[in-house]
Amino acid sequence: MVAEQLRPRGIDDPRLLAVFEATPRHRFIPGESLPWAYADSPLSIGFGQTISQPFIVALMTQLLGLTGTERVLEVGTGSGYQAAILVQLAAEVDTVEFIPELAERATRTLVELGLGNVRVHRGDGSVGWPESAPYDAILVAAAAPQVPPPLLEQLALGGRLVLPVGRGGYQELELWRRKPDGFEHEAILPVAFVPLRGRHGLPGDER
Repeated sequence: MVAEQLRPRGIDDPRLLAVFEATPRHRFIPGESLPWAYADSPLSIGFGQTISQPFIVALMTQLLGLTGTERVLEVGTGSGYQAAILVQLAAEVDTVEFIPELAERATRTLVELGLGNVRVHRGDGSVGWPESAPYDAILVAAAAPQVPPPLLEQLALGGRLVLPVGRGGYQELELWRRKPDGFEHEAILPVAFVPLRGRHGLPGDER
């Protein structure tokens, strides 16, 4: 996976690559998708949700520029795999999942792997997790129609926010940075994510 899917596509952070090599992705995959755990594609994890393909997980993480000291917020825990990657590269991670069953499964897997400093919360991630704000980095693993204002408010000065923005089946992956005088952002590449749920997610009739 690392040699064929990540390195050739510009994932070159040595710490990040080492974490991918050390993290058993198959532990986060339900039985029906297990044979393709390391395939170059998203996989179903049940409840209409997916685990992103390894390259997208790596790219979004690399865009955050983590050095090991950051407080990170993840919106959309899903399987827990992205949180497992993040917590090995940052100081602490809060991750929020809308679907109770997925939050419970991810918590169990993270505990079994002995990954500390990661807290899984059940709730509406589109409003962030104010209790632990501000965050040095925020990663959203579901598509929002626009950047949720609470996430920008909870981003620390100098912090980075990575998320897919758009409606329908395809979106643009965007990188936002908080500057002293406001925010700047750039589009990275087209992506396809499941829709973000909650107050600042897609309305039910568009999911």
